[in-house]
Amino acid sequence: MKLFVRLLLLVLLAWLPATPGAAQFRKPKPKPAPPVESPLSAEVNRLLAEARVLQLQYKESEALAKYELVLSKAPATYEALWKAAVLSVHIGSRYTDETRKIAYFSAARLYSSRALVIRPEGAESNYVEALALANQATLLTARARLLAYSEMKPYIFKAVALRPDFADAWQLYGRWHFRVDHYNLLERIYSRFFLGGTPGDASSDIAIEALTRAHELEPQRIQFAYDLARIHLTQQHRTRAIAALQDAIEITPETAEQLEISRRCRKLLVQLNRKMLKQVQNRVRELE
Repeated sequence: MKLFVRLLLLVLLAWLPATPGAAQFRKPKPKPAPPVESPLSAEVNRLLAEARVLQLQYKESEALAKYELVLSKAPATYEALWKAAVLSVHIGSRYTDETRKIAYFSAARLYSSRALVIRPEGAESNYVEALALANQATLLTARARLLAYSEMKPYIFKAVALRPDFADAWQLYGRWHFRVDHYNLLERIYSRFFLGGTPGDASSDIAIEALTRAHELEPQRIQFAYDLARIHLTQQHRTRAIAALQDAIEITPETAEQLEISRRCRKLLVQLNRKMLKQVQNRVRELE
């Protein structure tokens, strides 16, 4: 009986909040200091410049290797961290092999997390954290995907707020709004009962505004025009979709991925023009 009482007292003490008096005697756990950005050496600046050139030339594997070399010499280099995260996502998304995708997307998440530690209020660090979460979600279970979209919300919202001229962030922001606004019934039920509700503020109208903003900021990015056209089509905005597709086909593709997107845009534009022509012909017959 005495043992039971003592155990009961121990349980109660564990649940009771600590008193102010006890708190002052408890030794706080030391928090590790976040890495501090320091002035970069001439060698690191040279490597960063080389990495930027490679990235502009779409030599993404070589650029990633160069950023990783920068990080081996200066681990707290913010630019190298967030750009390595972006490149890891781009390269990983090309693979059909799930193992390689997981490896690259996991690396992207590690880079983005380190960038966030260095600059928690950085637009780029918040963007790549959301980007890594979104791409990891494509390889997860349905439940984990819903959780990932909930987790990425504050990061992508902060990215566009901190840097309104960041076209890539606007694209991801638009995609987030559209995806969450189009949760199916099962996704909404699961989010409501197990995740505390669907992420608020999602809107297809905001998605269109965000993708329009991305397209306006960087009109030569064919992916932005294609995304904008597709979302206009889902909302039955055929004329606006055609306009976005016409913008897309005027862009000269520079990579295999861009060439494939250009091909899709042309095919979709032909289909839409045929439908529009057929509707006009039917209307003319009705008036005759």
